[in-house]
Amino acid sequence: MQERGMIAVLEKAWPVLVLVLGLLLAVVLADAYGSVLMKRTVTDALIKIVIVVGLYIFIGNTGIVSFGHIGFAGIAAYFATWMTCCAMMKPITMTGLPDFLRLETYSLWFTALVAVTAAGLVALIIGLVLMRLSGLAASISTLAALFIFHAVYANWDNVTMGRASIVGIPTYVTLWVGLGGAVLAIVVAYLYQISAFGLAARAARDDEVAAQASGISLYWNRLIPFVLSGMVVGLGGVLQVHFMGTISVNAFYLNLTFITLAMLVVGGMRSLGGAVVGVVVLSSIADVFRRLEAGVDLAGTRLSTPTGTQEMFLAALMLLILIFRKDGLMGRRELRLPRLLGGRAAGAR
Repeated sequence: MQERGMIAVLEKAWPVLVLVLGLLLAVVLADAYGSVLMKRTVTDALIKIVIVVGLYIFIGNTGIVSFGHIGFAGIAAYFATWMTCCAMMKPITMTGLPDFLRLETYSLWFTALVAVTAAGLVALIIGLVLMRLSGLAASISTLAALFIFHAVYANWDNVTMGRASIVGIPTYVTLWVGLGGAVLAIVVAYLYQISAFGLAARAARDDEVAAQASGISLYWNRLIPFVLSGMVVGLGGVLQVHFMGTISVNAFYLNLTFITLAMLVVGGMRSLGGAVVGVVVLSSIADVFRRLEAGVDLAGTRLSTPTGTQEMFLAALMLLILIFRKDGLMGRRELRLPRLLGGRAAGAR
């Protein structure tokens, strides 16, 4: 009986455990044997995992594609910037900030908490309106929210410095900090996924009429993951800005929106494991083509691919995935405990 109970616990935790152990192994190897460039590539991938897992919390559980969540990453990133950067420059270049931001500098961890909370509050305010919509209307409205964010921040010169870059932001995000953020995002996503709220959201995703007939509120079971995902994506924005050490409004716009959505689509929009796998696959491919575009030496000859090959290959890969495996590499499945250890066969959710 005790053994069966342990197997049941292990089986329940397995989808998270295998993802965390896989990421831990990658970080250990990169830290021990990787070059500086490799460490930065892996750290960037870990930050992307935070953002894509955040997208999965909403998109995967509700079935509504959001084009606006990168705006929440930008909101959190700018809050982190205002609270930590350039104590001598802020009073001169960002005169529109309130005194408690313009004249003060705060600790990094307190800043991260405040920035993530700010992203969640904005997501709540927007979600109170937009989550009354569904389907394509909801998706288009989130894109409109992203456009509004970009227009406001790009023209708010005395607060964001407009389209100019802000530099001098503390950089503390290393491989291990990135791993911590990725693990936190995965755990939060999985806890929501197995909760009653996650089950209700997926029931509404699969059959709205039946869900409503069962007493499930479409509105609240979309609003909750919308806010939670906004906070997780906001955490990704905080990690991104403290990894790069600089920020501009264009860094949180269409390019990041579409690459993170591509990662989710390739891995599988309805699978937490798929969200992680999609980031790993596309980040690896992007790194290979980035090196090829820079040029490689082969038998004394330097060969390079034309600029833009990376984007063309990623686009072709997405088309192939959508044509031959429309549910992504992982489909709707999560990683399950192997039969040898007492697990059941993997099944669709």
